Amino acid sequence: MTTVTFFEKPGCATNARQRRMLEAAGHDLVVRSLLSEPWTAAELRGYFGSLPVKAWFNPAAPAVKSGAVDPATTDADTALALMVGNPLLIRRPLIASGGVRSAGFDSALVADLLGHPAEPRDGSCSRPGPDASCPSPAPAGEPS
Repeated sequence: MTTVTFFEKPGCATNARQRRMLEAAGHDLVVRSLLSEPWTAAELRGYFGSLPVKAWFNPAAPAVKSGAVDPATTDADTALALMVGNPLLIRRPLIASGGVRSAGFDSALVADLLGHPAEPRDGSCSRPGPDASCPSPAPAGEPS
C-alpha cells in the first residue's frame, strides 16, 4: 500500500490502536515520537490544514486540562509557539502520506488510508473521563 509517517506519543494506548488499524489496512508505518521531534512552527503548521486553531490542541494535555492554555482564545502564532515549546499540546497523531499531512485520527487522509473515505474513524482517546491523559513514556532503555 503506502508509507505513512506517524508521529505519536510513546506509550499512548490510543496511538498504538491507531497504528494497528493502519498496519491492518496494509500500510507501512514510519513511527516517530511527537515529543522528541525538533518541531518548527512552519513544519507543524502544515499538519493542521484548515482546522480551526482550537482543534490543533490535544484536549487531554495537562496545560489544557488545567486551564493554563485556552485553545479557544489562542491565535495561530501563539499556538504554534506553545506547541514547539511543549509538544504535549499537539493534537495527535500527526500523519503524513503521499504529500498530504493531517492532525488527529478523524481526518479525510486517515479515512482514505483505511479504505473508508465516507466514514472517518473516531480519533478519541481510549482513556475517557477527567483523567484522559496517557502515561508519560518510560525513559530510554526502560520498559514502558
